[in-house]
Amino acid sequence: MQRALLRARGLLGPDATGATQSITALAVSSLTAVFAGIALASVTGTFERLPGLLVLVPAAIGMRGNISGALGSRLSTAIHSGLFVLSRRTDSIVAQNVLAALTLSSVMSTFLAPVAWLVAALFGLGDTVSIADLLVVSVTGGFLASIVVLVVSLTLANQAANRGWDLDNVNAPIISAVGDLVALPALVIATGLAQHGRWTNTLAVVVAAIALAAGGVAVRSSLPVLRTVVRESLPILAVAGCVLAVAGVAIEGEFERLSNTPALLILVPAALSSAGSLGGILSSQLASKLHLGLVEPGSWPDSRARHDMVVTLLISVPIFALNGVLAEIGAQVFSLASPGLATMVGVSLAGGIAASLVVVVIAYYGTVVAVRIGVDPDTYGIPVVTSVVDLVGAYALVAAIVVLGAG
Repeated sequence: MQRALLRARGLLGPDATGATQSITALAVSSLTAVFAGIALASVTGTFERLPGLLVLVPAAIGMRGNISGALGSRLSTAIHSGLFVLSRRTDSIVAQNVLAALTLSSVMSTFLAPVAWLVAALFGLGDTVSIADLLVVSVTGGFLASIVVLVVSLTLANQAANRGWDLDNVNAPIISAVGDLVALPALVIATGLAQHGRWTNTLAVVVAAIALAAGGVAVRSSLPVLRTVVRESLPILAVAGCVLAVAGVAIEGEFERLSNTPALLILVPAALSSAGSLGGILSSQLASKLHLGLVEPGSWPDSRARHDMVVTLLISVPIFALNGVLAEIGAQVFSLASPGLATMVGVSLAGGIAASLVVVVIAYYGTVVAVRIGVDPDTYGIPVVTSVVDLVGAYALVAAIVVLGAG
């Protein structure tokens, strides 16, 4: 055992402290994601009442992480570069990034509603609620969640700057944890505004018009950081939203199996959150090192990049095992049907490790491609990684459940 620990420590090398920070943050993320999973398992009636909503959920939760995660990555680079200063001036680096995050959240929440509706129809999921219903839920729920996540993002960045933390190591899992905790309840609260006929249709038009107007102002703004971030982010977030909606199809398609064994439903947010957080950590680390010239954007990862990729794979194993254990504990505490601890851990590890193998590839090459085409890897890296990983993670989790006969 001691020899194995020494070997692992050798692989972690000089970044052992950073890896410890990441593992701690990921463990917190896993714990909160399990609570989100319990919430998901407890509102199955809402998804039965609003068919198609479950397609929107992974996309809406993932989008919060994409936008705020990319914000944190940019703020981390600002900290490393000595440019991070909290200020009320709208032309400051931080203020422009905050305005960009709020704008992107509003615009993308508007975009996700018709995408979720269309994807549900294309995949033959049967009758779904109207686009207006999904739009009201997506935009109002997304706004509530975004405010909370944004406050936490700024607080975390400020603490990192003041206390000497490496924000790259903790940003993605902590923001993912907060997003998991607030996004689903916010969407459920927002469902109270759906299915009210003409009133819901009118509200849908109003919130969509406000969001699109804000986006139009931002892309023509005289503030350079705001304008650039919004212009660069919109295309990749649109693609990410479509991918995330397809990930929702995997969950919606297996809803009956999952709802019959609610413990498995608890694993869904935890699996997607952990995989996305691992990718976010790696992508953020690589982006900062590319900015600082510590990693070369080659077609094959150099030694520093390979080290970060190996560390990511190493820390994925205990995290996904922890997800299975925590999900089983949650199921037992709340008296939810479960296939048992061994199966829960097996499903979590099988699906999670499969997703992690994709994480390291997508994180590296997604970040490198961003650099090569001349866009900010902080802006592009996390949305590319988390959206692809959520898609792979959702299908990997479902495949593990089927193969292991857990449902």
